[in-house]
Amino acid sequence: MTHMDFRAALAPVFRLPVPALPVLALVLAVALLPGCGRDGEHGSMAADSAQRIEIWAHAGREEERRTLEAQIDRFRAERPEVRVDLTWIPEGSYNGQVQAAALAGRLPDLLEFDGPYLYSYAWQGHLRPLDDLLPAGLREDLLPSIAAQGTYRGRLYGIGTFDSGLGLWGNRTRLRAVGARIPDDPGDAWSGDEFDALLERLARDDPDGQVLDLKLNYTGEWFSYAFSPLLQSAGGDLVDRAPGGLASGTLDGPESVAAMAAVQSWIRRGRVDPNLDDAAFTRSRVALAWGGHWNFPGYHAALGDDLLLLPLPRLGEATVTGQGSWQWGITRRARDPELALAFIAFLLRPEEVLAMSEANGGVPATRSAVRKSELYGPGGPLRLFARQLEEGYARPRPRTPAYPVISDAFARAFQDIRHGAEPVQALGWAARRIDRELRDNRHYPEVAGTAR
Repeated sequence: MTHMDFRAALAPVFRLPVPALPVLALVLAVALLPGCGRDGEHGSMAADSAQRIEIWAHAGREEERRTLEAQIDRFRAERPEVRVDLTWIPEGSYNGQVQAAALAGRLPDLLEFDGPYLYSYAWQGHLRPLDDLLPAGLREDLLPSIAAQGTYRGRLYGIGTFDSGLGLWGNRTRLRAVGARIPDDPGDAWSGDEFDALLERLARDDPDGQVLDLKLNYTGEWFSYAFSPLLQSAGGDLVDRAPGGLASGTLDGPESVAAMAAVQSWIRRGRVDPNLDDAAFTRSRVALAWGGHWNFPGYHAALGDDLLLLPLPRLGEATVTGQGSWQWGITRRARDPELALAFIAFLLRPEEVLAMSEANGGVPATRSAVRKSELYGPGGPLRLFARQLEEGYARPRPRTPAYPVISDAFARAFQDIRHGAEPVQALGWAARRIDRELRDNRHYPEVAGTAR
């Protein structure tokens, strides 16, 4: 998967939670949307049905679209009395069209959305809490990371059918050649000092000394997704997550500054390949690569049995990893929330979760599906990703409507630090920008009626 695919699969470039296009144009666009859907072939068949689910989903990769369409067909086969209308929304305009539809009172029953948008949609009152609808057994089957990502202010608003994995890819032969200890457990991650020393040992046998790929060629959300776990492992974070918390003192606190100083040190010492061709690891220019589950097909094809999956280094007591996926939520306009939930429950059956995981490579969202997965189950080559999500090593993104600003501010700080800015200054500027966003919006107080 390329860096552009990362954006497509996990996290598009975020925008503030307002329409990106003029509202009138978007309202008109939304008015035309039903004609763009896939409902024609089935819509007439069940046109008079009293039971109907209108679904909006992002037009992601072809494999994902085919899988969701097949899942809807299987649901229809079981529930022929239900009319299901599916509309694909282009990913680049997804948030804008949701906002326009909300203004026009035309949100669908069931909405798919990228994880961080949940907090904006829930705060704005577009989503219905799922706590009273979701059976206890189904909730207990969810990976803890999925439940954490879907929760806002103590209530569950979204459920994903897959999650993401973040870690280090390693070249077994090159690591063995320098006598590296190979962590085989998330609790056994390299410490910061151990990782530093390993980079130097690898560099001695490397023609240009560049032995680490940080995916500096990626854009957008990558930097918050990939490197905020390093801050968290050091004891810092993007923002103080306590109610009323700010970024100042946390994002520019000593722990976060130390984490970004470590990253800057790797770059300054010449240990990081810029990866302009997105092939630093597959062409064996580097022995280690920061990356995720989407890298597995290409990396495995290139390295075969030499490919290792390792936890990220820890800068404190334990390693921390990222997580995040697209989710399903029920809007407050839903005609029949229980029927909409029945469709989500259908997607969470182990065989359906595995079907989507096979389509996009993501980590299955339920424990029952993980156990049956050849990649993520016991003995599978990607087992580490599932263990990190199951065993509490993953940290959700800050659960606030301000997240797009937080992510953008950190990404800009990362670029400044990469190019030589002092971490304490770059993170300080980012923290002050985030603080302004939070204060200007009074920390997003609960809007009357939205929590019902």
